[in-house]
Order: sequence, then C-alpha cells, then structure tokens
Amino acid sequence: MIEFVLLAFSSLFVIVDPIAAVPAFLAMTPTDTPTQRIKIAGLACAVTAGMLIVFAWVGNYIFRFLGITMPAFQMAGSIVLLLVALDMLKAQRSRVHETSEETDAGTEKQDIAIAPLAVPMLAGPGAITTAILLHNQAGSSIAKQIALFFCILAVAGVSYVTLRLSAHGAKWLSPIVLRLITRIMGLLLVAIAFQFVFNALEAMKGKLL
Repeated sequence: MIEFVLLAFSSLFVIVDPIAAVPAFLAMTPTDTPTQRIKIAGLACAVTAGMLIVFAWVGNYIFRFLGITMPAFQMAGSIVLLLVALDMLKAQRSRVHETSEETDAGTEKQDIAIAPLAVPMLAGPGAITTAILLHNQAGSSIAKQIALFFCILAVAGVSYVTLRLSAHGAKWLSPIVLRLITRIMGLLLVAIAFQFVFNALEAMKGKLL
C-alpha cells in the first residue's frame, strides 16, 4: 500500500507539474489582482481533481466499449509520458500539456481557470493517462482505489498552494531552480514511463502463458 501511494502521488505530481505552470499562469493573468489569481487557481485545481477522478474511474469502461486492452493503453500512455519527460529534461514546458496557441488564447480570455489552465495545462493527456493507469494498477483493491482518490486530491491541493504562492508574483522562484526542478522531475517521469512499459509487457506475458 505504501509503495502504491508513493507511486501514485509522485507520478501524478510529476506529470501535473504545477511549478512549471506558474510562468504561464502569471502570463495569462497580467491584470488580475492576487485575490483574483487565487480564486482562479482554486477553481482550476478543483476542476483538475474532478477530471482526474472521473477519468480514473470510467477509463476502463471506455476502453471496453472501444475494444482497447489495458496493455495497449499502457504502452501508448508510456509514449505520452516519455514525450513530456524528454521536454522536461530540456527544461521546456511540453506541448503535450498545452500548445503556445492555447497559452496565448488564455491571455485573451477573462476566465482561464477551466481552459486552458485546468485543461490541458494541469489535467492534460499525460495526467489523465497516468490516473487511468494507476486505477488499473489498483485493481479490485478498494483500499488502493481510495488511496488513489486521496492522492489525486493531494496533488490538486499542492498545485493550489503552488499557484497561490505565485499569485503575488514568482520572484521567489529562481529560473535556475525552476530548470533544475523541471529536469529532475523529467528524469523521474522517464523512469515512470518505462515502468508502465514493463507492467504492460508483464501483463501480456501472463496472458500468453
């Protein structure tokens, strides 16, 4: 259980990556007051948690309807995570999270909390993929499913605290520190992506045998 909780929280936090979203968050709210920014951050993180929880629990049913096996999705999901990780290793915000066009559009919208801040910047394809894979890994264990639920809420809570702290400006966040953290998270995400590949291969091996 402890190993699953650590895996769930770390993988979700790394892929959501709220620290890397801070510059875009500030760029999209240049005329907002700190109070308005905090309100936007709260709504965005609430939507992020809701999206990840919903997709984690209904993802398998969608796969069954479309005839997609979990090993196939694990392999595909690992590629998505790997693409994000490679950009993070270069200290870049991955276009898998959001494109520059979506960020630019956010600066022109009055309410950017739901889109593009929550989706796809925080709860992007990589985060949704990770949530679904973790729920599948939890299997029929109610305890692990509940643990995943609280891990999602915890990641959303940490994301809110991160964005709330940046509401008054990100002077506390050195560009050098930001790049270092981003690269470390990218390395961890590469390992997580390969772990999903190993899990898929092990599942396929079990079916073949």
